[in-house]
Amino acid sequence: MNVSATQKQTDVQGGSTAILLPSVSLFGEPVDLYAADAGPFIRVAGIGLFHRTVLTLQRAGIRQLIVLAGPEEGQLKQALDKGPRVTIPVRWMPIREFPLDDSRTWEALAVQVRGYCLLSGVQGVFSCSLIESLCQEGQEGQAIVVAQAPHARNRQPRRSSLRVTVQEGRLLSMTARQDAPSLIATDLVVLPSSVMTMAGQTALETGIVPVRRWLELAAVEGQVRVLSTERNRAHWYQSVREAADVKAAEKQLFAALKGDCDGFVDRFFNRKVSCWFTRTFLLAGLSPNAITMIATVIGLVSAAGFGLGTYSAGIVAALLFQLAAVIDCCDGEVARLTFTESPFGAWLDITMDNVVHMAIFGGVAAGSYLRLAGSEGAWVPVALGAAAILGNGLSFWLVTRAHKIQSGNGWTTPAQAAWTDVMLKNVASRDFSVVVLLFAILGKMDWFLWLAAIGSVVFSCLMLGVVRPFASRRG
Repeated sequence: MNVSATQKQTDVQGGSTAILLPSVSLFGEPVDLYAADAGPFIRVAGIGLFHRTVLTLQRAGIRQLIVLAGPEEGQLKQALDKGPRVTIPVRWMPIREFPLDDSRTWEALAVQVRGYCLLSGVQGVFSCSLIESLCQEGQEGQAIVVAQAPHARNRQPRRSSLRVTVQEGRLLSMTARQDAPSLIATDLVVLPSSVMTMAGQTALETGIVPVRRWLELAAVEGQVRVLSTERNRAHWYQSVREAADVKAAEKQLFAALKGDCDGFVDRFFNRKVSCWFTRTFLLAGLSPNAITMIATVIGLVSAAGFGLGTYSAGIVAALLFQLAAVIDCCDGEVARLTFTESPFGAWLDITMDNVVHMAIFGGVAAGSYLRLAGSEGAWVPVALGAAAILGNGLSFWLVTRAHKIQSGNGWTTPAQAAWTDVMLKNVASRDFSVVVLLFAILGKMDWFLWLAAIGSVVFSCLMLGVVRPFASRRG
């Protein structure tokens, strides 16, 4: 992270600014109060909790951060420097100089926050869409509390989980009673500057963030809305208050993973299996690009197995190809979980996928040729393999062209854009790995070769029909 950016005092804009409290929860308890507490450095899916919070906010559109840090400030800065890059400016405000129970701290922040800002603790993981919704729905003079329904795992007597009572989307009251039939407040609140200026008008409890008191006062005027995560499954929030909560948080993160081009097999098989490999890769610290190459090597070994031409070798090769398809899901999962996506990584992934596919076609053709060697039809699998490889190579080139057009000036008509989107999703589908396995079990890999040759040539012709007219007009 750029050091000068972290030290730069910026003009804070409402709706794009977040204030982080890594040392305390928003409603009273300091982090690490109990021995089993999950501190800001505990790793969730390969990244420390504080770092994950910062990167999630950055991805969701937050453009500036203010961190009210305690004695762990130096460690927090190091955590941001060592992990995935933080590109937004971060201003550090030490609690020893800006006490949380000093009204002047909040009055100074209120002056800098134009309109409203997001106030967040770091004892939870949450979705980008939740933050995006908060930024869009926030308005001057209105506070928003994010709340969720109580679940069994939230009922911890030694915790001061704050319950909120809601009527028609508005906050009525707040209580620490654990038996109250109401929603549980999370560590995410949108605060307008007008509410933050109440700090000078209220008695502040020593060492405690005065958020609850502010919200109670604002609720009397009907100025506090409650956003329940139960109404939109994309707006999820998972508390991480103890080390035991990490597993639940990682389960939620994995459940939220979904590739843009996932087919039927990906959704119902590959993704369910790939999560186990992804956890292993995260523990091993492997990069997404390294995982891409692992899948590529397995795919090439599979192609060599098909080249042996025997039934048993074909079964083993098909199973290896299915394994390669599963691991091919992992590079994207690791990239999204660790915020390490890159244009090069996306290009490497699709390039290696096509290398493997062409190798599979070549291997199947070689195996079929060995079985027919000496007969009159021995040339047929060679011709089919060549056609499949040529069609795949042409399709890859045309898909690359389509991506450039899409990322450039775009398509000329909505229909062309929609059709191209369907084509690009189909070319990235891993579903045909199951088709390969099925033909291998049936001992009909020569049938698969016919299907691959015809399919790849037809697909390349369709892509050519989409790209060529656009290229001609551009010329």
